[in-house]
Amino acid sequence: MAGSSFISAVAKRLEGKVALITGGASGIGEITARVFAHHGAKVVIADINDALGHSVCNSLSQDTASYVHCDVTDESQIKAAVAEAVSVYGKLDIMFNNAGIADPNKNRIIDNDKADFDRVLAVNVTGVFLGVKHAAQAMIPARRGCIINTASLSSGIGGAASHAYTCAKHAVLGLTRNAAVELGQFGIRVNCLSPYACVTPLATKFVGVGPAELEAAMDAVSNLKGVTLKAEDVANAALFLASDEARYVSGHNLFIDGGFSVVNPSFNMFQYPPEEA
Repeated sequence: MAGSSFISAVAKRLEGKVALITGGASGIGEITARVFAHHGAKVVIADINDALGHSVCNSLSQDTASYVHCDVTDESQIKAAVAEAVSVYGKLDIMFNNAGIADPNKNRIIDNDKADFDRVLAVNVTGVFLGVKHAAQAMIPARRGCIINTASLSSGIGGAASHAYTCAKHAVLGLTRNAAVELGQFGIRVNCLSPYACVTPLATKFVGVGPAELEAAMDAVSNLKGVTLKAEDVANAALFLASDEARYVSGHNLFIDGGFSVVNPSFNMFQYPPEEA
């Protein structure tokens, strides 16, 4: 009996919690919405793609998920999305600032356009700032809450993405740390996720290849062999940070990169001969 109770508790790690996920209509956001719902959370999906957003909600139960149109660069829409979560479900426990974009893949800074740079920072930085701000307003009175921001492998290293995207993800990490310091006094945890590349609409569009080609390319240069990063892996990391299992984790940048960011491949120090690898 005790074993059954334990299994049941583990199976519903977010029971009774309410989560708002920006960029929740596709990619990592969609998978996270499904994982959160599976673990008992009420989920509000916020996105600009209304058709996909409603489709995700319809695939979940009506009592579990709802959709709200939200352009994260528009403060009034972020504020309305938070208000919708509180109005429908009575509170907001988890804010997952996941919406993000990439700019055209131009390697040379002299070829980059200011308009593209500004657009990436508006969504990937200002959008996260607004999400943190309005989630905090809902969470401070309750003196508890969890805010998760999607950063990237590019939050910790250079040369893995465009200039705009790398700048943005470094900024997300800085914002995460600052917000964790401020909001800790209210019992609010703030963390970010930094995944290696996995197959999402954003990644395939940026690289300009199909899902299979992208996975093969990333596996070829990965550090951890025999495993391919999936969106589900990132969603499960978000699940951990959102759950009570991470109740004392705040200000942390959780890399989901198979050790890629800690390797300097130039040395080839631990390379075995092919027949031994």
